[in-house]
Amino acid sequence: MDESVREAFRKDGTALIENCLDDAQLAQCREAFDWAVANPGPNATSMFDGTEQRSLVDNANPLAKERLDALVARLPFGRLFADLWDSEHVWYFAEEVFLKAGGHGARSSWHQDTAYLPWAGEHWANAWITFQSIPKQNSLEIVRGSHRGTQYDGTTFANPDDPTEPLHGGGVLPRLPNIDAERAVDPDAYDVLSWAIDPGDVLLLHPRSLHGGAGVDAACPERHTLVLRFFGDDATFRPLPDVNKRFARNGVLFVDEMEKLNAGDPFRSPVFRQVV
Repeated sequence: MDESVREAFRKDGTALIENCLDDAQLAQCREAFDWAVANPGPNATSMFDGTEQRSLVDNANPLAKERLDALVARLPFGRLFADLWDSEHVWYFAEEVFLKAGGHGARSSWHQDTAYLPWAGEHWANAWITFQSIPKQNSLEIVRGSHRGTQYDGTTFANPDDPTEPLHGGGVLPRLPNIDAERAVDPDAYDVLSWAIDPGDVLLLHPRSLHGGAGVDAACPERHTLVLRFFGDDATFRPLPDVNKRFARNGVLFVDEMEKLNAGDPFRSPVFRQVV
């Protein structure tokens, strides 16, 4: 791996790897995506209820775990992340599936994944895989270096009039800034990174980074995205606030495994597939 990629990920919290997946590997990812859309799990939601846009968001579908554990063992991400982090070991956490279609629709609200999942440490990354050519204006956006900044509260994703409506509340974490509103007044208010992305490219993202997905429109009428999440040696457990009982301590994924960990413990469980 080029040292410039390592340095970009360390400093910016994100990096684009062009031509990371070959045609056969991309086809395997597409097959997994299509299966996930056809077989949604208990955490699946529509992010845009009440619109004509078709959308699906799914997280850590237990029905898909066996096939995805097998898939990640055939993909290059184990060695890629070992090199990226200089980590002796790499584990696969779970997937996230996004489907946006219909040729119109709002963006996904700005957030940090670590407001929803009990993660700390340097060795975390999402591999963001798309199956269409995505123009820059329709791509994922990331606030440069925000993975090293403030840990904000999450958003509920439920209030289109307030994209910063707190997930946890109670003042336990600072409220999210309204990034889009601030950028509307001052386009340079935030140092935002995004790229045009082609099939086979993989966008790497530290999950503590402030990020949000642009909507679809006439220039980009649909976007199908498979996100695979990985962690390495420097990954620890960080309990979530207990104000919101649905997310108390450990989020809603792999609850049994999370209950066994205490603050600062290495993030480990036999349930997570080791890929290096």
